[in-house]
Amino acid sequence: MNIVLCGMMGVGKSTVGIKVAELTKRCWIDTDTVISNRYGSILDIFEYYGEAHFRGLESQVVGEYYEKDDLVISTGGGLVLHRENAERLKKNGKIFFLQASLDTLLSRIMTYDTRPLLRNTLGARKRMEQLLQERKPVYEYVSDYIVDTENKSADEVAREIVSLMEQL
Repeated sequence: MNIVLCGMMGVGKSTVGIKVAELTKRCWIDTDTVISNRYGSILDIFEYYGEAHFRGLESQVVGEYYEKDDLVISTGGGLVLHRENAERLKKNGKIFFLQASLDTLLSRIMTYDTRPLLRNTLGARKRMEQLLQERKPVYEYVSDYIVDTENKSADEVAREIVSLMEQL
């Protein structure tokens, strides 16, 4: 069974994913890292090929990994928005929605220039707020667990996730 982390950009899916993998002795996979290692920067993929192409690459990565076992998978912020991706990940995993407030998310993102969905927008805050409103209901629907990351360290969040998995 896999541990799958979903949520908004800036919530800490990658950082927490590494910590969970260390605690559980599982292999960690970051879907964005897999894509950028294979095809180049996500920013360039969005710019030259478009968001739809990037979402297709995400689905390919899910197809490669969802049937493998004992992984910690950190997903890109939009990956589980596509029903097929969420369904595949649920077949052999538990999905954890990591959530935080808008202010916390914005404070954790170092630069908006590397975030395709925030780049070239008039207001990163307004765009992030819009994305959060659109995505949060889907995250809540597809997740097995919701973990609040507000005012918690990555270690604390990772330990909470491991504790929830141990209760299964």
